[in-house]
Amino acid sequence: MTVDTLFDVTFPLVVPFWALMIIAPTWSVTHRISSSPLIVLPPLAVYLVLVVPRFSALWAVVSTTDLDLITAFFGQRAGAAILWAHVIAFDLFVGRWMYLDSRERRVHPLLMGPVLLLTILLSPIGLMVYLVIRYAVGRPAPDAAGERRPPVTSKAG
Repeated sequence: MTVDTLFDVTFPLVVPFWALMIIAPTWSVTHRISSSPLIVLPPLAVYLVLVVPRFSALWAVVSTTDLDLITAFFGQRAGAAILWAHVIAFDLFVGRWMYLDSRERRVHPLLMGPVLLLTILLSPIGLMVYLVIRYAVGRPAPDAAGERRPPVTSKAG
């Protein structure tokens, strides 16, 4: 596969997971799928395919604080595709945590949908917004046995 093809498939590989968390957040299938950290494997596989033939060059870049070297590497098509796959995988991992944590804390899905969408587009800002929400909501309420309650799920989205 070419660098361009790998770049082009990276985001579509994660769209189904984001769609479930945003469009059907209370569906039990969404929770079951999102509970697995393995949902980030598709973009990580793209990352690996891109990185393996360029590992020595990438290592030279990530093991330095030289902005010119970093700019030169990530300014190339392959470097940009590597960075894109990295970002897509980590954004999904962060979004997955936010989704699961918000369900546990009973944050309303109508509030979380836009926050997750913001996380897709501008992950650090989406995470900051969620951390403010998380702080405002506080800890999940314990059940009668003193355990944290499981997330709210339903059979339909």
